[in-house]
Amino acid sequence: MTDNESLYRKRNLKNKVAMVLSCGATLFGLLWLVWILLTTVINGFKALNLRLFAEMTPPPGSSGGLANAFYGSAMMSGIALLIGTPIGLMAGIWLAEFARHSKLGAAVRFINDILLSAPSIVLGLFVYTVVILPLNSITNHQVGFSAIAGAIALALLVIPVVVRTTDEMLQLQPSTMREAALALGVPQWKLTLQIVLRAAKAGVVTGILLALARITGETAPLLFTAFGNQFWSSNLLKPIASVPVVIFQYAMSPFDDWHSLAWAGALILTLFVLCLSLLSRFILLRNRSV
Repeated sequence: MTDNESLYRKRNLKNKVAMVLSCGATLFGLLWLVWILLTTVINGFKALNLRLFAEMTPPPGSSGGLANAFYGSAMMSGIALLIGTPIGLMAGIWLAEFARHSKLGAAVRFINDILLSAPSIVLGLFVYTVVILPLNSITNHQVGFSAIAGAIALALLVIPVVVRTTDEMLQLQPSTMREAALALGVPQWKLTLQIVLRAAKAGVVTGILLALARITGETAPLLFTAFGNQFWSSNLLKPIASVPVVIFQYAMSPFDDWHSLAWAGALILTLFVLCLSLLSRFILLRNRSV
């Protein structure tokens, strides 16, 4: 046996061992994921009914639905997108088009990456400190818990995701596109908004959808901001119900009816996030095929 053949067999053996270990680790991780999903689907489908979308959260020991929680989550998520998306888009455009190689841009990217990986409960506590406590001290009443405070906390989760995706998508656009537009006398603002941003719109929209998918299931920041409400409320300055908080509260309760509502809410959230992920994937694939 030559040295080359011996070296080849050693490398082939190491490759097979690494492949077996990698596949084993993947299957081990997927096992728990499939188990969680199957448990959610089985228990959630048992609790699905029309009352889930027509009735409000019930008192202890009673049956009901999650209509007010669905409304509260939708309203806070929508307001969070309205607040966070423009800020994230403007920051991402500035980083990609005007501060790509500057030290300030590098510092902003570093801070954005920290916010991107920061625990959501930290952002909830931040909003509680800078929004709710000052309001309570001014009015001498516990009025700071509100839908708008919950939306602000969720917006702080939206901004880093939109900034990162916008920055990355704009940087992927070829520089020849910018040079050609500038050579034709196109102003910088029109180049950025009507050419570069339009070319990257699929990736930017995908980032917004991923941000929505992230905030949909957030519980921790809402515990310190929106707090929760058993009744229907559309007042932005009052506490409001949300599906993640209701799931958290009902899952720990001793009542079987509440457990069923928690499983149903978890299934609805899972399916919603799945639909958002599929939609974002469809947008990207459609843009590549064009």
